[in-house]
Amino acid sequence: MKTLLYAATCLAVFGLAFWAYRENYATQQVLKETRALQQQIGAAQVRLSVLRAEWAYLNRPQRLRDLADINFDSLGLLPLRPDQFGRVDEVSYPEPEELVITEGVEVSGLNLRSQP
Repeated sequence: MKTLLYAATCLAVFGLAFWAYRENYATQQVLKETRALQQQIGAAQVRLSVLRAEWAYLNRPQRLRDLADINFDSLGLLPLRPDQFGRVDEVSYPEPEELVITEGVEVSGLNLRSQP
């Protein structure tokens, strides 16, 4: 009986060792993937900051004004002036549609009032 118990214990230890070995390598693989993803995120953030800087450079008001002047014949763009803008109270918004209920629906058949 002791031999069977020793064999079962030995097999359990081997099984747990094998499981721990596999979990260790799986964890290391996930850590490598995480590092790679973090590097990709960092590179994407750098690219995004470069794109934002380029966008800000290309959208300089003086540059846009010059482009509008240069391409006036083909585009017909006029420079923006402060008097071209309106106020919010001058905007006409559509009236909201009125909600029409055609049929009533009974929600509950229970009488919740306490009766004396």
